[in-house]
Amino acid sequence: MRVVFAGTPEAALPALDAVAASSHRLVGVVTRPDAPAGRGRRLVPSPVAVRAEELGVRVLKPGHPREPDFQSELRSLSPDCCPVVAYGALLPRDALDIPAHGWVNLHFSLLPAWRGAAPVQHTLLAGDEVTGATTFRIVEDLDAGPTFGVVTETVRPADTAGELLERLSVSGAGLLVATLDGIEEGSLEAREQPADGVSFAPKIRVEHAEVDWSAPATVVDRRVRAFTPIPGAWSTYSGERIKVGPVSITDRETLAPGALEVTKNAVYVGTATAPVMLGAVKAFGKQQMAAADWARGIRLEPGASLGARGGPVGADSPVDG
Repeated sequence: MRVVFAGTPEAALPALDAVAASSHRLVGVVTRPDAPAGRGRRLVPSPVAVRAEELGVRVLKPGHPREPDFQSELRSLSPDCCPVVAYGALLPRDALDIPAHGWVNLHFSLLPAWRGAAPVQHTLLAGDEVTGATTFRIVEDLDAGPTFGVVTETVRPADTAGELLERLSVSGAGLLVATLDGIEEGSLEAREQPADGVSFAPKIRVEHAEVDWSAPATVVDRRVRAFTPIPGAWSTYSGERIKVGPVSITDRETLAPGALEVTKNAVYVGTATAPVMLGAVKAFGKQQMAAADWARGIRLEPGASLGARGGPVGADSPVDG
């Protein structure tokens, strides 16, 4: 089949590579426009755009897929099917109707669970023990189209969202190519999603990633892992935001929520249950470092705590990446 791949972030690269290496003919790639990045805020192409250029494939970067010029350009490529991985824009009916076999999305959950932009983060937030990836035909309703196939993946106790997504992106790439093969052969039938078990995974924003130290240690652990590496779990110390990496639940003596205890080689934070040991810490404008090194550098005072803002810190306060 002639295929046009749609995707944007790094997580889409294994699928793009798999499609490019398959028996299908990759005739184009659709991705989001170049976006500002870094301290200089210069425009940078998406990871998918960069890889497509390396592959020598035509790249389309519409501001929105509803644009007539984009749709005309897509029609000129005569795609039989458009595989999609994390493209990042809603597709209007006019665009959905262009390929004969539709747009086939690889979604990183076991649909109908966790429809939406952040399925991996919400999987970890919920404490799910098993997840996976699903291929389905895109319809106008959010992630509600009929499904073709699934792969499953066990959620490991220490998984961050980044680590889990990396594994799903690799296993899902094989599923996507197998789905395209089945569509071409006529051996694969799409099945409507069940009405039961639907849950939603809206986009995670920076303000959602603040750590609530008054929650139980298990919840704190899940939240930090779910927000690592993007957007980055954070708390405040002396009115300034700091990013915190994955924590470890301990059996130490109880500390008040947010209270800090510093030893020679570790920093512990109180929660509603057991204290947790901080992993990496990144203060604004600084390099990421071990929590113990951070504590020594700022000379933590007795009675210090996290989450005590010491002044207003709004949702638009700086949290650098």
